Amino acid sequence: MAASDYTNVLNIEDIFASKGRTKILHLLAIRGEMNISEIVKKTNLNHLNVKNHLKILVKLNFIQEKEFGRIRIYRFKIENKKARSLKNLIEFWENKPLD
Repeated sequence: MAASDYTNVLNIEDIFASKGRTKILHLLAIRGEMNISEIVKKTNLNHLNVKNHLKILVKLNFIQEKEFGRIRIYRFKIENKKARSLKNLIEFWENKPLD
């Protein structure tokens, strides 16, 4: 699905529709702010796929893109309650010892 297909409708399936998108969300939740090159290296996804996933996540208002000249930094948009909740879930999941 193209980034333009994601308007203001937010379904949980859209967020987790792709393993690559899930990797990016997980990485941003744990690492905080990152640029696209760092995301590409850490996820082992190609640049174009990462760029497309980031466009979708920005369009869904789940992550925020900040521009500093040619550099773009991405982070969870914690002002969005659903994004903040997902970030909290990932952080909880990663820090919880297995029972």
